[in-house]
Amino acid sequence: MIPRYTRPEMARIWSDENRFRTWLAVELAATDTLAEAGLVPKQAAKAIRQRADFNLQRINEIEAEVRHDVIAFTTAVAEIVGEESRWFHYGLTSYDVVDTAQALLVQQASAIIAEDLRRLAEVLKRRAWEFKDTPMVGRTHGIHAEPITFRFNLANWYSQLRRDSARLEHAAEDMRVGKFSGAVGTFAHLSPELEEKICARLGLNAAAVSSQVIQRDRHAAYLATLAVIASTLDKIATEIRHLQRTEVREAEEYFSEKQKGSSAMPHKRNPVTSEQISGLARVVRSNAQAALENVALWHERDISHSSAERIIIPDSTTLMDYLLNKTANLIDTMFVYPERMKANLESTGGLVFSGQLLLDLVEHGVSREDAYRMVQKHAMRAWQEGLNFRELILRDKEISGRVPRQQLERAFELQRQLRNIDKIFARVFKDNGATGATQAHKPRKGAKGS
Repeated sequence: MIPRYTRPEMARIWSDENRFRTWLAVELAATDTLAEAGLVPKQAAKAIRQRADFNLQRINEIEAEVRHDVIAFTTAVAEIVGEESRWFHYGLTSYDVVDTAQALLVQQASAIIAEDLRRLAEVLKRRAWEFKDTPMVGRTHGIHAEPITFRFNLANWYSQLRRDSARLEHAAEDMRVGKFSGAVGTFAHLSPELEEKICARLGLNAAAVSSQVIQRDRHAAYLATLAVIASTLDKIATEIRHLQRTEVREAEEYFSEKQKGSSAMPHKRNPVTSEQISGLARVVRSNAQAALENVALWHERDISHSSAERIIIPDSTTLMDYLLNKTANLIDTMFVYPERMKANLESTGGLVFSGQLLLDLVEHGVSREDAYRMVQKHAMRAWQEGLNFRELILRDKEISGRVPRQQLERAFELQRQLRNIDKIFARVFKDNGATGATQAHKPRKGAKGS
């Protein structure tokens, strides 16, 4: 059974079977390289490659006695290989295998996460084009500010996700290193040249310097990158949770016919997916803290990082895969209500255009302080008494005596406020061209009201 919050392919990567298979691949790469260098008999290396295998149950039985997983692994393999097994693990220390194999496992996991990021970016791009001309109110501090468009929100998320993809690529590449430098990193038994050849055989770079372990700043940076990506998804989910509030209701998660929101209140349509994303993002962020604590180890190595990493690396990559797919599905099927966005935008009778009025008054000779006072007086009255701000402004002789009527009316033009959105969009989607525009016309399952 696949554990909760775990997708099958990522579960396979972090399975015991795949972990030990990866250890075996590292061991065989080392044996073959040492045989080519004349340090291991070629016949022994050939026999090892042909026969080397393991049984998970047997590894667990041995580990229960020796309390050392690498020794349990090498012993289980040796039982199958036979006499030539004395050349298996020759010249290596445990973490030559463990850390190098972990680099390979992280590369496998990172490839899945990179593809997840790409898919989410495509969904965001498609829906951004779908709502290319859908105005809504922008909010700062949760309060109506100035007009934006829904595509502006989606473009912002898309742009941040592209940065996240670049961060992941860099962090994953930084993790693409192996080591075969021995018990304290001094190559007492092998050589830097052999390390480079073994790593190259595995598609890895050799760490320039290591102790018994690859230095954990790499791992901390990698998990911190996953934490940043999780925070991006949390940001998206938090905004959708806000937009789904009953008082706002500009967008909401897809809600199926058979879905239930509450055991007590049949009317409830709760943002459970968004809340799950926000909650699990906290776990990924907390794992990054443990990774930072792992950077400082005693002398050339202690084991305090090992137990934590057995949890935080599989869990963070697994959760990242789950969260990215969850977010992609959330955005893909999300209901959007343009009419509600318009109603909310217009609900304050033009208050969102106060900034433009301030500038128009300044342009016509009014000091900024006086202009602010004149506009704010009507804004506060409209706010407190539920009056139409635009009408209050147009009736004010002091303001109309300064600014021509035609220009006053232009201050309340929506397109004037949004005239640069297309330029922003072009900067974000430089490579999108007509493709996205064409996709925008396809009917969307979650585009209710659009």
